[in-house]
Amino acid sequence: MTSKLNKYNEKRNFDRTLEPEGITEIAEEGLRFVVQHHMARKEHYDLRLEWDGVLLSWAVPKGPSYDTRDKRLAVHVEEHPLEYRNFEGTIPKGEYGGGIIMIWDEGDWEPYGNVEEGLREGVLKFILKGTRLKGKWALVQLKAKEGENKDNWLLLKEKDEYVKTDNGISEFTTSIRTGRTMKEIEEGEDEKFTKNPFEVTDVQLAKLVKAVPKGDEWLYEMKYDGYRILSFIEGNRVRLITRNGNDYTKRFKDVAYSLVNFAGGRAMILDGEMTITDVSGKTDFQALQSYMKNPKGKNLTYIIFDLLALDGADLRGKRLIDRKETLEALMINAPKNLYYSRHVRGFGKESFTAACEAGMEGIVGKRDDSTYSGTRNGDWIKLKCDKRQEFVIGGYTLTDKKTRGVSSILLGVYQSGDLVYTGRAGTGLSERDMKELEKKFESIKRMEPPFKLAPKPKSNEEITWLEPTLVAEIKFAEWTGENLLRQASFKGLRTDKDPKEIKMEKADEEIQLPLSKETERPMETGGNSIIIKGIKITNPDKVIFEDPEITKADVIRYYEEVSERMLPYVSHRVLSIVRCPKGISQTCFFKKHPGPGSKGIVIIPVSGSDRETEDYFYIENTSGLISETQMGTLEFHTWGSRVDDLEKPDMMVFDLDPDEGMDPSTVRQGVRDMKNILTELSLNSYLKTSGGKGYHVVVPLKPAVTWEVVHDFTRSVAEVMEKKWPDRYTSNVRKAKRTNKIFIDWIRNGRGATSIAPYSIRARKGARISMPIDWEELDTVAPDGVNMEDALRRIRGNDPWKDFFQNNQQLK
Repeated sequence: MTSKLNKYNEKRNFDRTLEPEGITEIAEEGLRFVVQHHMARKEHYDLRLEWDGVLLSWAVPKGPSYDTRDKRLAVHVEEHPLEYRNFEGTIPKGEYGGGIIMIWDEGDWEPYGNVEEGLREGVLKFILKGTRLKGKWALVQLKAKEGENKDNWLLLKEKDEYVKTDNGISEFTTSIRTGRTMKEIEEGEDEKFTKNPFEVTDVQLAKLVKAVPKGDEWLYEMKYDGYRILSFIEGNRVRLITRNGNDYTKRFKDVAYSLVNFAGGRAMILDGEMTITDVSGKTDFQALQSYMKNPKGKNLTYIIFDLLALDGADLRGKRLIDRKETLEALMINAPKNLYYSRHVRGFGKESFTAACEAGMEGIVGKRDDSTYSGTRNGDWIKLKCDKRQEFVIGGYTLTDKKTRGVSSILLGVYQSGDLVYTGRAGTGLSERDMKELEKKFESIKRMEPPFKLAPKPKSNEEITWLEPTLVAEIKFAEWTGENLLRQASFKGLRTDKDPKEIKMEKADEEIQLPLSKETERPMETGGNSIIIKGIKITNPDKVIFEDPEITKADVIRYYEEVSERMLPYVSHRVLSIVRCPKGISQTCFFKKHPGPGSKGIVIIPVSGSDRETEDYFYIENTSGLISETQMGTLEFHTWGSRVDDLEKPDMMVFDLDPDEGMDPSTVRQGVRDMKNILTELSLNSYLKTSGGKGYHVVVPLKPAVTWEVVHDFTRSVAEVMEKKWPDRYTSNVRKAKRTNKIFIDWIRNGRGATSIAPYSIRARKGARISMPIDWEELDTVAPDGVNMEDALRRIRGNDPWKDFFQNNQQLK
């Protein structure tokens, strides 16, 4: 018992009243509020806001009003214990506050500013997130003369989208918690809300298949990348439950509130996927992981695809098509963060191709007449554009190049009760991921391997074994003949999955499902080819780089991974490309005109200086990028303008090309000198590695001047450096003039000239990357210091060029 609640406790005889005894508590999460309708000697509403272990309380005689013209008196009374927000019932007559109390509304609240300061100064502004009270409100203390009551405040509705012309509360006469009227509470009647017919159920699971079944009895939906969530809604309460029985209601509060509002007091059980979606509607599992660590500013969406119970009736035995039709009708006016998962009947092959081309995870097929059995019986199937599933983490490695951290994680699946080793994942681990994993691993280390047959450490690494309690989502290229993963990439931890349930998903083993008498040809693999983003990749095992060994599939999956970062600098720009169809050890060739049968590109006629027109080409999206790499393209070089304004460049590039054998510190000083010159000219610049000997300094421009202006300007900058430091730099393209100097290559800023694109692979030994880096990294990242694995790790972190196109500037 604490001093904050002394006044509350002194006023009550807890031998007679059922009100909770006053003790301060530390709330688990968030700030709760409650409004209790109190039929005492005088009828009123009690507004209670959780703060610092108690409920700050105001008695509002006329109740809140949504009309901004209403100024409701609110009398500040003693603090109440947090447990009081759960009190609904009767206080005996003769006791303090004797009468009936109803829980009229409840939810979370957010203060605008400093609460303590607001209470001292007499102005407290806040947002209510309730079922009946929503939006912006304010409590303003009335100035009192000496001797007058200082506890009088006003409760005001502030202007927002929830404002009404009446008080907006008169229609609500029942408890938000139990559905009872005041009279029913007084008479001790039971809750009025309908209860759900069951409290737990196993989810229906989809089998992985290679082929699209024929027939119109199949309904196809998108496969979403998030957490599978069952929502159990009764009255004003909702539970969000994961596949392995974890309650995630507090993690997804905004969706929980929306579900209560959507249900409107009806009992229902829904099945769906909790996701983060982007503007195009694509789901992003890693963004969901970020949301769970910092639940702010993200587009959290619950995509609902099944209705298991409604108004107390169990619908699991009904046909899927009937359940979905009822669900669709229910969701016509659902809140924006609740989304009905639409389907198409038949057209599975076309749906799968469209999903892959759109960058989605794949599709799910469901028999239209299937019941909800809560098993993986083949009534639901899934086809994946990319291979990915969950794996149990059984250990991690640390190479001799590191003193601490995680180099790769060792993965496994359960088979006949044993944890079977399936390979390792070393890519996809950002610095933040590594720190998080290292922290989680600390408490689960063990001496012996958890795998039935443990892998042996490589010569340059140390293995630490772990208790098999963590589950990781992994993307990979394929299974080898030894049932090991190829090109495995870490996508995030899965706290919604039970490690013991993690099995190997192989479509080869499941192809004999009773789909139909006939099946289409395989969609994901076929002969010596694979499908990536709906594009057939031939000869995926062809070795392109020998040291280290990198296959064609590795190259394509790299470009798939970096496409989101790369496309702003590559799409809708005239391209020249370097192709090495037989690998870099064989002949490579430069190509700037489209050939016959080119796929995934857009052809554009461009007139030359002789007024003759030639065909050039550009790409629009990830499919174009992958189509080009399927044809053997390794390097992407771009014009400095976009095709919609071809004659006005929107960037210029300075390539600092050092003489052979030049000390790296000298090259880096050249980069600093270039940056300083540009800064003196009031130009912001960005840095990237070339993937070769030097660095590139890139300047974003407003597309307002001609190629001739940019060409002359960049030449002048190079000449200024040459004159200022004649022993260091040259603007002369002739190699004879470059001895012990850095050539400031300005020539690539002319019309028709190109430069290597950010994130492009170089067709040279080691598959180095032209990588955007921070200026602070200049001393630590060599011009050829970023390989494909490094690049993939880097894109998991901050983007050093994230404001590049917001920083376009005018040449003066």
